[in-house]
Amino acid sequence: MQDVKAMTIVNPQGMAFEVSQFAEVVQDNSPSLLERKDRQPAITLTADALGRPSGTVADDVVNYLKENPLPEGIQLTWGSDIKRQNDSFGALGSVLIISFILIYLIMVALYDSFIYPFVVLFSIPVAAIGAFLALNLSLNNLSLFALLGLIMLMGLVAKNAILIVDFTNQLKATGKHYREALILAGKERLRPILMTTLAMVFGMLPIALASGTASEWKNGLAWVIIGGLLSSLILTVYLVPLVYYTVDRIKESLSKKKAQKETA
Repeated sequence: MQDVKAMTIVNPQGMAFEVSQFAEVVQDNSPSLLERKDRQPAITLTADALGRPSGTVADDVVNYLKENPLPEGIQLTWGSDIKRQNDSFGALGSVLIISFILIYLIMVALYDSFIYPFVVLFSIPVAAIGAFLALNLSLNNLSLFALLGLIMLMGLVAKNAILIVDFTNQLKATGKHYREALILAGKERLRPILMTTLAMVFGMLPIALASGTASEWKNGLAWVIIGGLLSSLILTVYLVPLVYYTVDRIKESLSKKKAQKETA
């Protein structure tokens, strides 16, 4: 510090001055780099999440900041993994909704009805329950690839319901009552549903149980598909016929009331 104070500075007139004559020299800490983000002063904090998902650590940070808010004029902006994760989750959430709508619209065109596609779509929430339960039991997290598995699952489980609904419609077209048609469709379509579901489950087991390098990102996807398919197998064969029966019973009662009004 003394050397800095004694440094000689020559002004434009050629006069020599020591730094201590026109400036106060103090010892203090200062940043070695001035960082800016979007033209605003910024400080970047980095950390490695070892043994825990980065999303869980980010949730802990958010909960801490709710109890201990940052000073006024300072805000938190995520970067790196969390930023990419948030962007990806938002995009995949939109894809999930769009795929749900597209499945419904395609079935409306195929069945020429707005009601029966809803019966098929009842199988999707049942599959989601099994998917999340499988993730929980296998101690996996809802990752980007697990969300991809959910999108795949929507098409896979809707297939089971389509088999039952389509065959029931065919039997009804031959003149059978909807109750009898549902019972026959359940019996006839149980075998192909069982075969296709178990084949997919056993095909996914090697991916779900893999423990090699970088196998973590595939495990969640496989467990989501396995859990969703098994819950769909167990519950869809009961839920879809029940919903179909309820819909047709309501339609039957409405048609009877309409006929009674016309005769009256």
